[in-house]
Amino acid sequence: MDQRKLTTPVAIPNVTVHDSFFSNLMKITVEKLLPYQWKALNDEIPDAAPSYCMRNFRIAAGVETGEHGGMVFQDSDLAKWIEAAAYTLYWNPDAELEKTVDEAIELVRRAQLPDGYIDTYYILTGIENRWTNTKDNHEMYCAGHMLEAAVAYYHATGKRTLLDVMIRNVAHIASVIGPEEGKIHGYPGHEVLEMALCKLYEITQDPAHLALAAYFVNERGQSPNHFEVETEKRGLQVKPESPFNLKYYQADVPVREQTAAEGHAVRAGYLYSGMADVARLTGDESLAEACRRLWYNITRRQMYITGTVGQSSIAESFTFDYDLPNDLVYGETCAAISMAFFAQRMLRLAPRGEYADVMERVLYNGSISGMSLDGTKFFYVNPLEVDPAKCAHNHQFRHVKPERQKWFGCACCPPNLGRLIASLPGYLYHTCDDTVYVNLYTTNEMKTALTSGEAALSMTTNYPWDGTIQMTVDAAPAAMTLALRIPGWCRQYTVLVNGETVTAAPQDGYLYLTRDWQAGDQVTLTLEMPVVTVRANPKVAENVGKIAVMRGPVVYCLEEPDNGPHLARVYMDANAAFTTQWEPETLGGIVSLDTAGYELGIADWDEDELYTEQKAPAFSARPLHFIPYYAWANRGPAEMTVWVRERL
Repeated sequence: MDQRKLTTPVAIPNVTVHDSFFSNLMKITVEKLLPYQWKALNDEIPDAAPSYCMRNFRIAAGVETGEHGGMVFQDSDLAKWIEAAAYTLYWNPDAELEKTVDEAIELVRRAQLPDGYIDTYYILTGIENRWTNTKDNHEMYCAGHMLEAAVAYYHATGKRTLLDVMIRNVAHIASVIGPEEGKIHGYPGHEVLEMALCKLYEITQDPAHLALAAYFVNERGQSPNHFEVETEKRGLQVKPESPFNLKYYQADVPVREQTAAEGHAVRAGYLYSGMADVARLTGDESLAEACRRLWYNITRRQMYITGTVGQSSIAESFTFDYDLPNDLVYGETCAAISMAFFAQRMLRLAPRGEYADVMERVLYNGSISGMSLDGTKFFYVNPLEVDPAKCAHNHQFRHVKPERQKWFGCACCPPNLGRLIASLPGYLYHTCDDTVYVNLYTTNEMKTALTSGEAALSMTTNYPWDGTIQMTVDAAPAAMTLALRIPGWCRQYTVLVNGETVTAAPQDGYLYLTRDWQAGDQVTLTLEMPVVTVRANPKVAENVGKIAVMRGPVVYCLEEPDNGPHLARVYMDANAAFTTQWEPETLGGIVSLDTAGYELGIADWDEDELYTEQKAPAFSARPLHFIPYYAWANRGPAEMTVWVRERL
């Protein structure tokens, strides 16, 4: 591993975002999403599935009496909510919100046992059973999310209460699980603690914290297999033919021997993110190579055009290469988010544009589709094709919803999306020595310390609707390199520095501009942003004979409110001409696309005639109106499709 190429994200407080896209999402997070989710965690949303989350903490803290409610991992919903709130405090100081968070943290502190253990499920249902089912019962998953919340809140406020609680919790975990004789030789059933421990290590510099993260990564899948040993102790077996076998947990072979993404998609994404963190912090090239191999498999063979992953509702899992069903897809919001995490961590290992490309694909498509435009309703599953009739009458589609829900009994996705959106400023820039990598384009101001001094940039753009990006160097050391990402979707671009054209070829997706920058220097990057039609690899059987529509980083779809029903009968030409239109009052402000299409006619068919060998297909003209995929299902239940049949 080339340590000289490791990059560091510019921290959230050093980036101020105020465009019409990301900042709007961030505003909704503060004004709608966080208050709504706090009510949901306190079971105050009428006609919504109860959370029990805060009630469990109040009972565990001795404030109320009662029994544990909800899932075994319910604690994690509060953790993700706290983490999201922490990020917002950087760019939207709010004394009342901070007070609410402090009160929630006090409940967590009071619920913690003297030995450092904290998990309301076992505290309330039988502490004698703790650490007997690390495979399924999420103790380390909840600990990981609460540790991430603690780190975020400490960075945002300087307050240590939750951080100290979680340091004690980590010490307890390390006293129970590890390589030493007498300890459980195991690892989390649902990964996330690996990432969290790396974040903690970057604060404490305690080698024990990094060592525990590395142990969890390295022990996974070793023989004897921890999950098999643990399950046999309970008189059960891990059955190879079950969808919940060792592959489901990414534990069938050691991580360095894994060649394809398998099993539960969110667990996988979190594991790979943790692997990348451990590789970076320990300089482990073999682990970095495993990350690259798994990245390649996902992005070349198992990722949807929207950036989401996880093809099957059975075990919420990956299936096999090129199996990408559009209507039966699971595409969990958390799985898309895990790809953003993985992409950012791969970008820290090496500045390659493809990592930022996937990060961008997720952020503009497959993640934010999980939330309504007002931030109060949510998708768990993000399909690329929906027919409400199938959802209502075919049980194969019971996981697919034609409209977003108020809440879920398993509500991992809504607060996860909150923490992603709240942390968006931290995805825009990375640095390495005297190089600033510009990963994403949005109106913002940034300042950061480089090896030779402070750098400050300001950027103005209407991205993703327009490809013109204007940057001003506000401060720079004597010599600095600006590395501008040229997105993988962009075929033509121009770069001007102080009005003069720059001719240089991108390297690994970044265009490097090295010079003695002066305050006031101007850089204009113009990314040509035509509407394009995209085909999938013919090995993707579900998309043979179909095309999708993109403009810039945004994936588009057809939806019934604009196009009427029966979208399965719609066809279009791959070389169709499109018109674009800015619609400020539609779906929060979008660029919509219009083109000419066709509809397969049924006028000659009798409704009682199911099959015939005699009728040739008859097409009629039909105008088509495309909207951004992320904005679908904000106008009631309706048909929707991303992939459209191509008329040949």
